[in-house]
Amino acid sequence: MTYPVAVLPGDGIGHEVVREAVEVLEAVGERFGLKWEFHEASVGGQAIDQMGIPLPSETLELCERSEAVLLGAVGGPKWDQLDYDIRPERALLGLRKELGLYANLRPVQLSSPLADASPLKREIIEGLDLVVVRELTGGIYYGQPKGIELLGTEERGINTLIYTTSEIERVARLAFQLAAKRRKKLTSVDKANILESSVLWRKVVIRVAQEFPQVELAHMLVDNCAMQLIRDPRQFDVILAGNMFGDILSDEAAMLTGSIGMLPSASLGGRVGLYEPVHGSAPDIAGQDLANPIATILSGAMMLRYSFNQESAAEAIERSVLRVLEAGYRTSDIYEEGKRRVGTAEMGDLIVREIEAGG
Repeated sequence: MTYPVAVLPGDGIGHEVVREAVEVLEAVGERFGLKWEFHEASVGGQAIDQMGIPLPSETLELCERSEAVLLGAVGGPKWDQLDYDIRPERALLGLRKELGLYANLRPVQLSSPLADASPLKREIIEGLDLVVVRELTGGIYYGQPKGIELLGTEERGINTLIYTTSEIERVARLAFQLAAKRRKKLTSVDKANILESSVLWRKVVIRVAQEFPQVELAHMLVDNCAMQLIRDPRQFDVILAGNMFGDILSDEAAMLTGSIGMLPSASLGGRVGLYEPVHGSAPDIAGQDLANPIATILSGAMMLRYSFNQESAAEAIERSVLRVLEAGYRTSDIYEEGKRRVGTAEMGDLIVREIEAGG
């Protein structure tokens, strides 16, 4: 079987890290008999430069007829002065909405060789393994009305936080299903002591929990969760949160591993899944062979697992990444004294060789 994949490198380091992920996917495909059709398209700032909009119809159509999307990163200071509605980041919102991607999964797993790269003490984060499930197409990022309006002599900025029962139900159900396959603990994050939308969120999550009696449900206010992720992150298994809370908490959780360059993500819910690293476009190091490609490579492993049901191939990529790290190779963001510093391309090549060697 041949799998069609839309490849959207985007901006900044996106081209460099996506190139390495594609090479890793080709290597694992050779080993496991998987064939790929990679089709590249423009998105974000690159698409603005070429076609004047961040998400061209041609790119969206390619994604819709593919079976998965591999995305690099979008954005950069070059486009910061553009009108908000046509900035590169609008492409992400458009892809999520048009592809029906209502749930973002961000696994946060500490590789033991990198424990000393974390800003937290080893005894706090050793063995860390959690997943943040973020609702992706509702909440304050999409609610109406929104905008900036004139109010007398002042301007007023408006954003509306809205959630419906069905929006909460579907992402909660997905999170409970994930928790049931892991350590059977789900922490639902809200601000139910202040926000009516969070009162509804908690009410619906409690109802969905009745379908999963084997999963322990806990509720936590978002400010407490932010603190607990630093104090005792290993208490968490699956964290479920709305769009804005999940956005913030998942970036906080990412840094527990030592570098945001290590963490992949999957956006699911529709027929086509979208896979991307958690990090941004990092224009300050673009084109210098300094970027860490591991997050994008591991996003490819998530693609194999969730879109193509190729668990063995996904595990082969994850094992190969771990073995390269155990051998002491590090990109600049995770480098420590006594290790061997390598660039983007060499890190990708090392992982490919591990896969070819049976990693």
